[in-house]
Amino acid sequence: MFISNAYAQTAAAGAESSLMSFLPIILMFIVLYFLMIRPQMKRQKEQKSMMEALAKGDEVVTAGGILGKVTKVTDAYVTLEVANGTEIVAQKAAVATLLPKGTIKSL
Repeated sequence: MFISNAYAQTAAAGAESSLMSFLPIILMFIVLYFLMIRPQMKRQKEQKSMMEALAKGDEVVTAGGILGKVTKVTDAYVTLEVANGTEIVAQKAAVATLLPKGTIKSL
């Protein structure tokens, strides 16, 4: 009779310990989500809304470091005036930062 009681106790403890062994892995995925995945998704959402809001007259910096004023916006491209009379065409995705109005004074 005593032996069967001992077996019952170890079987119940074995099920609980297997659940506890997965707990650190589950906690690591939760931390990974809040520290890496969620901020990246937020950044992508902000970048997308910034690209959709581009308008003529905005001052921007491209991913290559070129500063310019937006003169024309299409679905996939923007035309930037980088100097007086000098315009370049860039992909919308290449626009990295939207600058405050009046940042570029030499154009």
